Amino acid sequence: MRRWLPVLAVLVLSGVASSFLPASSVHASTQDTELKNAFRRPAKNGWTFVHLEGTPHQVGFQNGYLLTPEIQDTLKVVMLETTHENQKDWQFFRDAAQNMMWPHIEQEYREELQGIADGANAHGMKIDLWDVVALNGAEEWEYYVKEYDKAHGATTASRTVPEHCSAFVATGSYTKDGKIVIAHNNWTEYLDGERWTIIYDIVPARGKRMLMDGLPGIIHSADDFVMNSAGIVITETTIGHFSGYDPAGIPEFVRARKAAQYAASIDDFARIMKEGNNGGYANTWLVADSERNEIGRLELGLKNVTLETKKDGYFVGSNFPINEKLIREETDFDPHDMSLSANARHVRWEQLMSENKGKIDLAAAQRFLADHYDTFENKEDPDERTLDGHIDLSPRGSEPWEPPFGMAGAVQNKAADATLAAEMSFTAAAGHACGMDFKAAAHLRAHPEFAWQKNLQRDMDAYAWTTFSVVK
Repeated sequence: MRRWLPVLAVLVLSGVASSFLPASSVHASTQDTELKNAFRRPAKNGWTFVHLEGTPHQVGFQNGYLLTPEIQDTLKVVMLETTHENQKDWQFFRDAAQNMMWPHIEQEYREELQGIADGANAHGMKIDLWDVVALNGAEEWEYYVKEYDKAHGATTASRTVPEHCSAFVATGSYTKDGKIVIAHNNWTEYLDGERWTIIYDIVPARGKRMLMDGLPGIIHSADDFVMNSAGIVITETTIGHFSGYDPAGIPEFVRARKAAQYAASIDDFARIMKEGNNGGYANTWLVADSERNEIGRLELGLKNVTLETKKDGYFVGSNFPINEKLIREETDFDPHDMSLSANARHVRWEQLMSENKGKIDLAAAQRFLADHYDTFENKEDPDERTLDGHIDLSPRGSEPWEPPFGMAGAVQNKAADATLAAEMSFTAAAGHACGMDFKAAAHLRAHPEFAWQKNLQRDMDAYAWTTFSVVK
């Protein structure tokens, strides 16, 4: 936990506190009402568990209030990454949050976003609504900036959309008990990935209860791993080398949260995600319906959308696009270059599914997420082409996303089977699933080209797999 006054000073100097600060609708006398039934637990194996419950504003207020120190810290990181990578100042994203995103956010989530700002302000942080919306839209900004720069004839567009995550879902003859198994690891910069360690147990006034991982101060999972009380389990991997964004659409973070909260089937999930699709954070979504023992894959581009379902088999994800028309029209992806991270990991997923047919269970899923086999080199070598990604160890990096030895890769892991889903539980491991720690100071000494991250970069230690469950 950081000292409050220096943090506030940094936020004011960096533009987080602006001339417009929406007045909090909550006075100190009503904080007890807003915080009713909410709590946070002490950190466990790198994770912080929070229980949020109530109306949209209450859920948001509890998020903002209980996680204020973490929100302060994470906001500084997101501001640094977003402005550095997109070559825009933070006010650009605040303005886009207000003028582009806000008109397309429905009232329920407007209230929750305002609640986050209100809760953090009540706990001593100076933050406003547009910072909260911009924080929630963090995964979409590179998509938006590409289109914005193109429309305005800018010569400096944002870099290629990052390749986030490795994941699979399987059922039927591929799993040990014939029921669903699903797993995912989050690939991102270590700078924010070290902070992607909140476990949310959310009981909204309407819709399904949700258990998910996430960053502090957000209304969706964002990386994504979430299950709800209807037995739906959701994860994804981004579509590699994707371009396209519709500023008149509904922000992805709103659709992802709504789908998690209201979907009672795979078709429900797909319908909600497709409605108002803006192309932001374009993903291949892997979904399991643990009650029907059905799995699905929704490849959600902006122009091309494909849904497949099955009750026997598997789907895997590692940032490779599938639909040939989507590849041709919406990406510059080369599906034939086996040296690419997405393709090499795809090959490894297919090998693991074949080799483990009929044997996949929770332990196997956890083992897969720690895998270090590079199918291009045909050997064990933790790097950008392994399911447990270690871009920081690669002399190639993962271009054009990350340069050689870029501080990025797998940052945390989640896995569940049908038994856990029925109990609204999943297992999670912070840091690399293989157990390898990342030490920031040593890496920065060896690679001073990343000094721009120095003040906020920290160690990312690996922790044991831990089971988290909703509060009974």
